[in-house]
Amino acid sequence: MPHLADAARAPSPILTLIEGRAVLEFAALIASYPILRRVRRGDGHSVLVLPGLGASDRSTGPLRAFLKDRGYDPHGWSLGRNVGPREGQREALAERLASLHKESKRKVSLIGWSLGGIYAREIAKRMPESVRLVITLGSPFANPGATAVRRIYEAIRGKPIAADADFKRFQMPPPVPSTAIFSKSDGVVAWQSCLEPDAPQTENIEVEGSHVGLGVNPVALYAIADRLAQGEAKWAPFDRKGLRGLVFKPAQKSST
Repeated sequence: MPHLADAARAPSPILTLIEGRAVLEFAALIASYPILRRVRRGDGHSVLVLPGLGASDRSTGPLRAFLKDRGYDPHGWSLGRNVGPREGQREALAERLASLHKESKRKVSLIGWSLGGIYAREIAKRMPESVRLVITLGSPFANPGATAVRRIYEAIRGKPIAADADFKRFQMPPPVPSTAIFSKSDGVVAWQSCLEPDAPQTENIEVEGSHVGLGVNPVALYAIADRLAQGEAKWAPFDRKGLRGLVFKPAQKSST
């Protein structure tokens, strides 16, 4: 069946203009921290967090601090500012993942924000033996061209985004459990382009908020902690029963 992303368009200028609401999401994170600290603690496994376009490990600092508080061993990607794919980057990322896997003797969870999520899914396809699960935050892997920053990306790269034929390759999910967290009010990427295809080990979780604020959005962080807390090889879809149903909307399908 056709993917919703096939006909996706960049977000409206109005949504892009109000991305500044991320400041409110950070304030909400601080206010809700006592509640978030009640989320089930992790088992200490390593989590590699990849930043979005134009961002560095500094942008994922609050998220990694939260993960550390919840009992995980979080790591930045240590590759400087994310300016798009560049020579040697894929090999360096593979080495970093392999090193974390070898040191801990356990599979590593990957979290990728925006463009970082595309990297996370692709490296998981190459090295599934090292990856426990993948979580993406507003990552337009299903249609990388449907973004408000397309021209900026192309200016940085000096060439157009991959042709439509390549989008289908990005849509293919990795052979590990994969969760896509997205917002329909995202002002940077089309939310339809952030959806995992319908498959046994994929799911989509909708939150309210901005693109820039996904890494500090308390509802997103709750979902991340819940997904990471699952035992290795014991993945199950996100449970929306009970009080969660008041916060999390029904599961979003990717097909039309």
